[in-house]
Amino acid sequence: MFSTILIANRGEIAVRVIRACRELGIKSIAVYSELDRDSLHVRLADEAYALGGQTAAESYLNTDAILDIITTSKAEAVHPGYGFFSENADFARAITEMGVTFIGPPPEAIEVMGDKISARHAAEKCGVQGVPGTTEILRSADEVVAFGTEHGWPVAIKAAYGGGGRGMKVVTEAAEAEAALESAQREAESYFGRSECYIERYLTWPRHIEMQIMADTHGNTVWLGERDCSAQRRHQKLIEESPAPNFPDDVRTAMGEAAVAVSAGNGYVNAGTVEFLYQDGAFYYLEMNTRLQVEHPVTELVSGIDLVAEQIRVAAGEPLSFTQDDIAANGHAIEVRVNAEDPAEGKFLPSPGPITALTVPQGHGIRWDGGYESGDEISQYYDNLVGKLVVWGTNRDVAISRMRSALHELKVEGVATTAPADLAILNHADFVSGIHSTKWVEETLDLTGVSDSPGDTDPDSEDRVRRDAVVEVNGRRFNVSAWVPESVGGAASATKTRARRASSGPSAAASGQVAVPMQGTIVKILVGVGDQVAEGDPVVVLEAMKMENNIAADKAGTVTGINVATGDTVGAGDVVVVIS
Repeated sequence: MFSTILIANRGEIAVRVIRACRELGIKSIAVYSELDRDSLHVRLADEAYALGGQTAAESYLNTDAILDIITTSKAEAVHPGYGFFSENADFARAITEMGVTFIGPPPEAIEVMGDKISARHAAEKCGVQGVPGTTEILRSADEVVAFGTEHGWPVAIKAAYGGGGRGMKVVTEAAEAEAALESAQREAESYFGRSECYIERYLTWPRHIEMQIMADTHGNTVWLGERDCSAQRRHQKLIEESPAPNFPDDVRTAMGEAAVAVSAGNGYVNAGTVEFLYQDGAFYYLEMNTRLQVEHPVTELVSGIDLVAEQIRVAAGEPLSFTQDDIAANGHAIEVRVNAEDPAEGKFLPSPGPITALTVPQGHGIRWDGGYESGDEISQYYDNLVGKLVVWGTNRDVAISRMRSALHELKVEGVATTAPADLAILNHADFVSGIHSTKWVEETLDLTGVSDSPGDTDPDSEDRVRRDAVVEVNGRRFNVSAWVPESVGGAASATKTRARRASSGPSAAASGQVAVPMQGTIVKILVGVGDQVAEGDPVVVLEAMKMENNIAADKAGTVTGINVATGDTVGAGDVVVVIS
């Protein structure tokens, strides 16, 4: 077993791995950006080292900085978490060549399965068929148009490297192809460090069912059950559950066996998830995520297996602690993702900022996996997951009831969250009946009136923020016993050009002063001075928390002013375009 593990990640998943290390008697080593200097994962780790930088590219995707810290800290193994470098074969290979263990699949398996195009070929060789699509990297929007014309609209442009709905754009007609491809490539580059995309048919009313597998170096591959992840918006999951409701046992078994076939047939080792789309009694291979999934806790609660601990044991060369015959679902588990987003009647607007107060629910069958505490700040530069609320019940009805109760008890102040939308889903008859699909939230669920308020934003609340003095020696972080004024950094220091602040209140509506609703970075300007626009036309593209948002004209007219440039950081309420 390892004596030290470095966690090459941040937030909730870094906290999760640190706690598993502590239970196994392993020293945990954290890394952190400038903005995460005093974050929860840093506070909990046994050691912590500075990466420098603010954005993901400057910090958690800085290969050289992480490799240097691995050497300095003498880490024996690296856990990549999810996102960032978790599905990057070059990163895994670099670590392995250093003589350090990568807690995940071998680089060769990541290359085959992490590349969604080669993964389609690999699955087909194992007798598992996928959704109709291309097997080549998209070079231009013309290829998107040609595919849509041949197979019918809509189609989905997807990041070849990555997952979680990042870098995925649905195209409903030829006129949207060019902008959608550019947006998908930008998101993929930002989140995964690779911009390659491919295309496939977009099913009309599918369910998203995924199989958790675990494989060791002794030739054992086991599927641990399925998760239904159909409650999604922007192709990102809101609610996950296990077992899947209204799911035939024969299909469950066939899907599990297909997941094992794909994994074992491609030399896969460690934890992985094989994802499928299920519609009209048939299932299609979608992709394989060569890492631990965000929603792994629901599998843990119904299987009784600690997946992170099992990952570590497998990476250390131990055989699986269970066989296929040992796997049986006990009860029902549901997970809701609590993201720093305002549901805003279906718009789901990112809501970065400080968490002024956080109260998590407690009680039998309730679990909270979080990456923040009161006083911590959600940055626009990273994923907006505040935490995961997970419940277990003896059956699905009990689990739904328990989750409703837990959501009522959850209190997050300072930022808006998706909790009200989660509750609306759980209360809807379609979800209770288990007849929802991946498109149900956006096409059927009525979120009229469903919004969230950031809550207490009183400046005096900063008195409750933990204040530590931090010293770094050769890049390693140390806390010292001293009380000092809070050091404030972040997005403001990185701003290149600040836009003019918009006036607040009803008078700002339809004024032609187009303001952004949240903090973020301008990634594209869609209009020029003198252009004619109609109400609702997009004028700029704002990236916030790794999601692109079109900012639209609030009235028809002529563009008379553009207050930002591509790459500028803006704050909520900043006026970016003026229309007369």
